[in-house]
Amino acid sequence: MREFIAELERRGLLKRIRTQVDCELEITEITDRVSKMEGKKNVALLFENVKGYDMPVLMNAFGSMERMAIALGVNEVDDIANRIREILKLPYISLQNKLDLVKIIPQAKKAINFPKYVKKAPCQEVIIKDRPDIEKFPILKCWPDDGGRFITLPLVFTKNPKTGKRNVGMYRLQVYDGQTTGMHWHIHKNGAENFRAHKELGKDRIEVAVAIGGDPVLTYAATAPLPRDVDEMVFAGLLREKAVEMVKCVTVDVEVPAHSEIILEGYVKLDELRREGPFGDHTGYYSLADDYPVFHITCITHRRNPIYPSTIVGKPPMEDCYIAKTTERLFLPFLQEQIPEICDINLPLTGVFHNCAMVSIKKTYPQQAKKVMHAIWGMGQMMFTKMIIIVDSHVNVQDENEVWWRVFNNIDARRDIVMVDGPLDVLDHSSPTPNWGTKVGIDATKTWPSEGHTREWPDEIVMSDDIKRMVDLKWKDLGLE
Repeated sequence: MREFIAELERRGLLKRIRTQVDCELEITEITDRVSKMEGKKNVALLFENVKGYDMPVLMNAFGSMERMAIALGVNEVDDIANRIREILKLPYISLQNKLDLVKIIPQAKKAINFPKYVKKAPCQEVIIKDRPDIEKFPILKCWPDDGGRFITLPLVFTKNPKTGKRNVGMYRLQVYDGQTTGMHWHIHKNGAENFRAHKELGKDRIEVAVAIGGDPVLTYAATAPLPRDVDEMVFAGLLREKAVEMVKCVTVDVEVPAHSEIILEGYVKLDELRREGPFGDHTGYYSLADDYPVFHITCITHRRNPIYPSTIVGKPPMEDCYIAKTTERLFLPFLQEQIPEICDINLPLTGVFHNCAMVSIKKTYPQQAKKVMHAIWGMGQMMFTKMIIIVDSHVNVQDENEVWWRVFNNIDARRDIVMVDGPLDVLDHSSPTPNWGTKVGIDATKTWPSEGHTREWPDEIVMSDDIKRMVDLKWKDLGLE
């Protein structure tokens, strides 16, 4: 993380704030304003003078696609998507095409980087086992009606007791006191599955470790919608093309990233719940208070002079929007492997990741758009997508105005709108029942006669290429630039 901060500063993408600020609401109000600025004003913020603390706070570090690319160590986020796309070709390349094999096999070998385990680590320079107290950290209260202060960028490490496989997720932690927090496990997430697996075996607790700070690739990997059995640390190794160094915790049988800033070690009792929330969430609304498990902290380790990274979520655009857009780009190749007619996908920022997907397809048979909708609803966390809009391959789904123009002009409501019941994100407040409700699919592709549209479909208005070229030549002389 420190290398990331230095690189952002070198590029003029980080601002050091030396004026004293309060970690209760004030930091988040400043960050909210900056995250909604455009261009060079939208920068990462390092608050160096936090009232009552001797520890700096890093905010908005991932708040643009440029900063996301730097975090992942590439020029453009799509560079990684293209690398993944090449690796996915490997099973399908014929032995006759040896040149492709020579090109791709080294990439595939570089992609598999299993974690490297070390005995000494920067994250254990300071070890506190006697009365550990998380209130020594400048943990933020983000919004006025929040239930308290929340750790908002935690990497939560657990293991499945049946398989021993690791899971890393990002689940907010509400601070109750110096040794306990909430553990906001949604029922659909793998951390909650590991929690239930311990219950099934008759255990009374699950060991947990929480990493805060460290390589920004790890922070991203913890948010990625990976299949259950894919290790987030192996995925981070693929992104970084380098093994993640891990170290065993001091008091629990869990390994954590060696270069983290702060580690919280402890356990969650399986029969203990406590009220958690409300919390100003990425939907732009407060998620309601509910009962969640409790995380008990038995040990804190950290670097000397640690930096505390945090984030806020709320009405878009905000930092988490760019993390979600990165997922959109990196997981497009995997989506296309399963649904090959997909050309591109856009998860609009205002759709807060799970409320809208705009998808372009190469349509080759009747009702194909509806097939794609149902296929998407059947894929992992995309089951939460509340609205799916399908357009033809030539439509630029990254241009939301063009997509809506197609929707407003192309659909017949009875024929082209599909409604289905199914799971919804836990944070969806609009459905009458928690965790499930009605989702809508909109087929905005050109309707074919074989789909029941017997009327003539008009041609789109498009200027001729000759006139376009002529105007291009005269453009500078027109004085309209």
